[in-house]
Amino acid sequence: MPQPSSRQELYDRIRKSSKDSVIVEEMIRLGFWPAAGTMPEDPADEIRRRAELEAQLRALRTEQTRLHNIEALKREVRKRRMAEARERRQETKARKLAERQARAETWKAKKETDIGFLGEGVSAGLGHKGCDAERLAEHGLPELADAAAVAAAMGIDLGTLRFLAYARTTSRVSHYVHFFIPKRTGGKRAISAPMPKLKHAQHWILANVLDPVALDEHAHGFRHGRSILTNAQPHLGSRVVVNCDLQNFFPTVSYRRTKGLFQSLGYGEQIASIFGLICTAPETQEVELDGQRYFVALGDRVLPQGSPASPAITNLICRGLDRALEKTARQLGFRYTRYADDLSFSSDDANADVGRLLGRVRWLVQRHGFVVHPDKTRVLRQSRRQEVTGIVVNERPAVPRETLRRFRATLFQIEKDGPAGKRWGRATGDNSVDLMAAIEGFANYVAMVDPAKGQPLKAQVAALIARYPKQATPFKGRRRPNPSTGSSTSAPKRDTTAPEAVDGTKKKKNWWKLF
Repeated sequence: MPQPSSRQELYDRIRKSSKDSVIVEEMIRLGFWPAAGTMPEDPADEIRRRAELEAQLRALRTEQTRLHNIEALKREVRKRRMAEARERRQETKARKLAERQARAETWKAKKETDIGFLGEGVSAGLGHKGCDAERLAEHGLPELADAAAVAAAMGIDLGTLRFLAYARTTSRVSHYVHFFIPKRTGGKRAISAPMPKLKHAQHWILANVLDPVALDEHAHGFRHGRSILTNAQPHLGSRVVVNCDLQNFFPTVSYRRTKGLFQSLGYGEQIASIFGLICTAPETQEVELDGQRYFVALGDRVLPQGSPASPAITNLICRGLDRALEKTARQLGFRYTRYADDLSFSSDDANADVGRLLGRVRWLVQRHGFVVHPDKTRVLRQSRRQEVTGIVVNERPAVPRETLRRFRATLFQIEKDGPAGKRWGRATGDNSVDLMAAIEGFANYVAMVDPAKGQPLKAQVAALIARYPKQATPFKGRRRPNPSTGSSTSAPKRDTTAPEAVDGTKKKKNWWKLF
């Protein structure tokens, strides 16, 4: 054992063992005592052993003191556990942050190439991609396997396609302008005209997916080469004419039926869902909350009246109905045609069983998901004026005489006093249309139905137009009644401006050019 270099070092040695043990060690170091005890009554080993035991005893007393302090133990354990918990929380937080970032990156990459969600209740089948190429080829339709292919075909990006197809129960924007136009038979018809971007997508679906599909030959509405005249011609000179009307024609066709149509053509569920959402819309109510305008859906999505794709969709959905009605009509001795929601039947047999025909028509119509309007069924015998889609068909196609008389009277008043204050057609005081365009259109209509009477009227209208140039009347969006309160709400804004005129002012589009 080396000699202590300071008093403090000596004190530390005594504290670690004992005073006797240090004295023995010093005596051995200085030579006053042998290193191994060989002398009688040698206390060196005893002193060392006692020092070891005292050191162990002190350690046991210290541990005993610590263990007997329960509260201090609890605090120590609690402190240790809290530190461990903080460490685990930090690790969990870091792991979850990394997972969120990874999911966000994955979702961002997926959104750039695919559509996985388009709203509640309509997104279940968006993961089913692909198409039936053979069935699409039969109809001459483009093969589209996923949303990215649809967006590329439409010439828009995937984000725009998602925006147009997304089904929202509450939204701050509306894809439609809602207004009313007068019906020919009285009342008003609600029109939902799509905004330009949605209208472009609907036109693409119409031109590339709907128009190429063959229709039943008895459907005449909204078809190239067909008109109300071709719809009326099969019924000329009949002994009896029966006209029926389908109630709520467009609203009866739901999103599910529309989606099913596209699936039946050969498209996968993802593509069919996107097409169905683009072509349908729910009835909405405009509300204001905290100065912000919202559009709240009031029901399920249906075909909007005003969409360019709606008529073609109904024609395709009614193919089965047309075949069934034509077969029934033929069995009972009747001819059948359909123009949109107008069903027309005629027979050369004055004693044809009209009651049986109407009963089977109502049953077939209901079986195919539609309803015959109870107040718009007419049976017209040869002894009275017979009309089909507004055209007289007793002997040859003709315009009703009283309508021609009113039109000629209107032309006479315009020649006499000018167009100021005159109206024709469905114009009303709060939303008048261009009078000269209206009379020109009606003259063309008469010439189509009855050329002998229509050509002189066209010449007369042409002279009036040369004398009084057509004045474009700005379109005024109709105020749509609130379904719950009956009050009116303004239609959402849309761009109705046309290119600048010669004087630099901007002209507004005429109402008939909006859709």
